Amino acid sequence: MQEQQNIEWKESWRDEYLKWICGFANAQGGTIYIGMNDKGEVVGITDAKKLMEDLPNKIISNLGIICDINLLSESQKQYIEITVESYPNPVNYKGQYHYRSGSTKQELKGVALDKFLLQRHGKTWDSVPVPKIMVDDDVLNDSNISLLENLDLIEDNYLIRAGILLFHSQPDKLFTGSFIKIGFFTTDDDLRFQDEIHGNIFHQIEKTLDLLKTKYLKAEIRYEGANRIEEFPYPPPAFREALLNAIAHKDYSSTTPIQISVYDNKLIIWNQGQLPENWTVDKLTVKHPSVPYNPKISNALFRSGYIEAWGRGTINMINECIKRNIPLPNYKYDFSGFIVEFISNSDMINENVDGVNEGVIDGAKAIINDGVNDGVSDGVKDDILSIVKIIADNEGINTNNIVKRVGNKSKPTIERYLRIARKLDIIEFKGAAKSGGYFLTEKIKSISR
Repeated sequence: MQEQQNIEWKESWRDEYLKWICGFANAQGGTIYIGMNDKGEVVGITDAKKLMEDLPNKIISNLGIICDINLLSESQKQYIEITVESYPNPVNYKGQYHYRSGSTKQELKGVALDKFLLQRHGKTWDSVPVPKIMVDDDVLNDSNISLLENLDLIEDNYLIRAGILLFHSQPDKLFTGSFIKIGFFTTDDDLRFQDEIHGNIFHQIEKTLDLLKTKYLKAEIRYEGANRIEEFPYPPPAFREALLNAIAHKDYSSTTPIQISVYDNKLIIWNQGQLPENWTVDKLTVKHPSVPYNPKISNALFRSGYIEAWGRGTINMINECIKRNIPLPNYKYDFSGFIVEFISNSDMINENVDGVNEGVIDGAKAIINDGVNDGVSDGVKDDILSIVKIIADNEGINTNNIVKRVGNKSKPTIERYLRIARKLDIIEFKGAAKSGGYFLTEKIKSISR
């Protein structure tokens, strides 16, 4: 047995361990063993009988909850097991709210406590009414009161936070950081120019998209017959979706604005948001449910036609990049926030100019021709080579996205070609089965050097 998120070992009982019980009750529950050392070895306790009588009363009187308490023994040594269930209501110890996170306990304070209490009461940050911002404020008028009511943005004659962000002319006066910053960088530490977009969410969406298209992104111009076509380095539907996701899922209790960093060869959209509990970025690359961080804001954006409510936004971004034959968007998430990164084709072109991709493909072609059985058609060899090209341009890509890139082959066929390429030591798979991806081997990369 190992000490982990839902297991804690203590050699003896101290009343301060009621905080640990409180932390388990506020998280996913857990078990505390009294009479075990930090290696999980039973060392025993001498006052087992008294503790069995005292602990239930201590827990009920201090925490208001009931736990299962069992007396166990091993090698004639007694120890106590305290099993704590996860409670739907907030549990406090002397006015303090503790929470078990990973293998540590933390006291919730400030914004973290606010989020926790809202969650336990079935509410989200954006659904809280704001006193003194009334529906008859000069920001509003009679014609849109019914709209606010239909969007469920009014409670007890007050605008809720979502309503202020969506319709107030200066929401950042009330909620610091509820705006967007855009900057153009030549390198990470060389900012050339920037803009800030303030106002309500709808204004921020339109103004940000306009600035990206007219000031920050350079469109290539081509002609199809008499028609003039402007082509941006990244598909507008893709970066529009990324922007809307950032706005809909931002943690507006933070004081940091959404930040968009534009480079010559990449576009990065960052927001201080959170993935749903137990989600990873890999879930975003496959079909998944819609779990909005700000349900009220998301509902308004859905009803106004900006977003859909099916959780397909991240998949749509991938598909748009596939259509344009540019690298797939990178989704990154840690405790600092969520990032969507688009890479332009210019990086791929530069690699080709340097002869890197050209050398890789030539080397792979020679290995395939020599290593694949003579009975295999040239068409199959070409298909394998095409997959190697995709991996060369998108290292870390997974099978599902390779299938999408190829377009005209089934997944079992693609998997068979991948096995052949791996057997020939052209590509390799790195990472866990569900979250890993394909990379060129050092052997094939050395050919291009």
